[in-house]
Amino acid sequence: MRETLTQALYLAASVLFILGLRGLTSPAHARRGMFLAEIGMVLAIAGTLLHHEIISYTWIIIGMIAGSAIGAAMAILMPMTAVPQRTAISHAFGALAATLVGVAEYHLHAGELSRGTMAALGFEVMFGSLTITGSFMAFGKLQELVKSAPVTYPFQNFINITLFLVTTGLFVWMIVDPSNGTVFYTMVALGLLIGVLIVLPIGGADMPVVISLLNSYAGLASSATGFVLGNNVLIIAGALDGASGFILSVIMSRAMNRSFRNVIFGAFGGETGPAAAIGAGDKTVRATSAEDLAVLLGYAHSVIIVPGYGMAVAQAQHEVREVMELIEKRGGEVKFAIHPVAGRMPGHMNVLLAEANVPYDKLKDMDEVNGEFERTDVAIVIGANDVVNPAARTDKGSPIYGMPILNVDQAKNVVVMKRSMATGFAGIDNALFYNPKTQMYFGDAKKPLANLVKELRQLE
Repeated sequence: MRETLTQALYLAASVLFILGLRGLTSPAHARRGMFLAEIGMVLAIAGTLLHHEIISYTWIIIGMIAGSAIGAAMAILMPMTAVPQRTAISHAFGALAATLVGVAEYHLHAGELSRGTMAALGFEVMFGSLTITGSFMAFGKLQELVKSAPVTYPFQNFINITLFLVTTGLFVWMIVDPSNGTVFYTMVALGLLIGVLIVLPIGGADMPVVISLLNSYAGLASSATGFVLGNNVLIIAGALDGASGFILSVIMSRAMNRSFRNVIFGAFGGETGPAAAIGAGDKTVRATSAEDLAVLLGYAHSVIIVPGYGMAVAQAQHEVREVMELIEKRGGEVKFAIHPVAGRMPGHMNVLLAEANVPYDKLKDMDEVNGEFERTDVAIVIGANDVVNPAARTDKGSPIYGMPILNVDQAKNVVVMKRSMATGFAGIDNALFYNPKTQMYFGDAKKPLANLVKELRQLE
């Protein structure tokens, strides 16, 4: 009876996971999708607690209390601007759980494992271990505990590839001889080392792809755990996670017009620093003030706001919403143009703007909004850089050449809000800043936007 109920709960949980993932395809349905997935997780846990092999609930209860406390603290205390870091460290915890289960299963049944079970277990710990340290490295870069720019050294790619091939060789060895504990734990140790080394040379510009890939790896490790334990809900949930993470990684790569190979081995994205040369031409910077900008926006019929990582760092999403409301109060139309790789994780801007209660229908994807810029009175860029750089269209020597960008330069007037003329993650100058119709509004976004809100109110 308990086994039947467990499988029924697992089936219901799997259906809810699928429906939850389907809901996340649209901002309008994202909250409902998350709710369905949460209910699915509750059912999956309930089904697991009914498992007939459980003889004591003491450590399970301790683990649930500790995990719930950590999860609640992360959700309540961590600001919305730190969602990328929270996502990265969540992947690390998920991979850690999968790896520890694999290590425990091997420790208990090393001499009894079939080659098929060993293949699943080896896959689980190999991908789980590299995801643990890779995710912690991503967290460190996002939190700026580790240098966020690419860190490279001679023969780096050769060393990384060699280590991965050696680890794969150990994996095959374990399938042939599952009883060799030395080989198993060496494979785990090399997996942990690889996780550090593959993220070390990756810069902030590629973090959306990295986070998606790590999500995929964690899902694959969890799915393999399901095969080892004979747990159907883990197999399904892990496969969903792995497949969706991989598909999202593909979408992110296409958004930057780059391949996985280039992301992993390209060391793309330099430190923000002095503007790199863009060649001959007028490099006059035209600065503006809150007063002048308020007049421009106060009489604009159509405005498109392009949010970027600078908005997230300044935690200025609420001020952005206020600017939107004041423009609309004067009869203007406001939309938000969201580039797929704006920020540090997929959907970063969507999450921040939703937290500030910006209506979902105002958030427009790049393909949906790009054709509207030429009919737009004012385009406001808040903390974005590379995703609006015209060099992606015109400069074949640029590292971002071919990357789809938002057509901000086609608007009638352009306002760029940023702290300085420093470059973005690509380490190159942006010709948009010197465009005759571009006005620079300098500051960290939050205070300048607050001043703009004040001036817009005075127009009433």
